[in-house]
Amino acid sequence: MQGIKVRDIIIGEGIPKICVPIVAANIDEAVVAAKEIAGMNVDIVEYRADYFKEWKDHSKLRKTLESIRNVIGNKVLLFTFRTSAEGGNGNASVKEYLSLCKMVCDDRLADVIDVEAFIDEETYADAVSVAHSNGVIVVASNHDFAGTPDEDEMLRRLKYMESKDADIVKLAVMPNSARDVILLLSVTERYNRIGRKPLITMSMGGKGIISRLSGEVFGSVVTFAQAGRASAPGQIPVDDLRKILESIHNSK
Repeated sequence: MQGIKVRDIIIGEGIPKICVPIVAANIDEAVVAAKEIAGMNVDIVEYRADYFKEWKDHSKLRKTLESIRNVIGNKVLLFTFRTSAEGGNGNASVKEYLSLCKMVCDDRLADVIDVEAFIDEETYADAVSVAHSNGVIVVASNHDFAGTPDEDEMLRRLKYMESKDADIVKLAVMPNSARDVILLLSVTERYNRIGRKPLITMSMGGKGIISRLSGEVFGSVVTFAQAGRASAPGQIPVDDLRKILESIHNSK
C-alpha cells in the first residue's frame, strides 16, 4: 500500500507515527496542552473536541483549533469528535456531528479528520465528501469497547471502511484475554497484506499495550501516546514509546 503525505510526514512509511491527544474542557486548557506537545518528538496532534464543553459553539471551537495550530506549527493536526456510542465523551446527534465535520473541513482547521464509519451511512458519506472536497484526509474509525470480535468480523469492518473511500482505516478493540490481543495482531497482519489503505489498529487497555508498540512488525502505521490526560486506556508516555519504536525499527 502507498503511504499518505501530510505536511512533513508520510503516514505508512518507516516508524509508526506517534499521535498525542489534546483532551481539554476549554480553550485555555487546550492551549496549555498544545504548548507542552509542541516541544515533544511527536508527529500528529489529535484534538478531541468531544471533551470541549462548548463544542456546540462553532465560533469557540474554531478559535480553539486556530489557537492549537498556531502553537503546534507544522505538526499534523487530527480532528476527532468521538461519540459516546464508540467510547467517547460526545452526545451529538448525527446532524450536529455532520455540522462539526463540515465546519472543520470547509475552514481547513485540521489536516486529518476522524469519521466514525458506522455512525450513519448518509452522515458518513457526507462527511467524507466534504473532507475530500477540501483536501482533508479521512480516517474511518471503529471502536469496540465491548470486546474483541472474531478475526473475520474485524477484517470485514476494515474492508468495509476501505470500500467507503477512507484514506486510512482504524480499528480499536478491547481485549479480555491474551488471545484477543493475538487476534487483533493477526488481523492487522492479514489486512496489511491484502488491504489497499494505510491501517491503524490497537488492542486497548493494559493487556493490549504490545499492539501499540509493534505496529512496524504487523502493519499498523500510527500509534497513540499519552502526554497528560489519556484519551483511551493503555496509552503510554511519549518518550517511552519513541524509544521502543526506534529500538524495534533499528533491529530490523
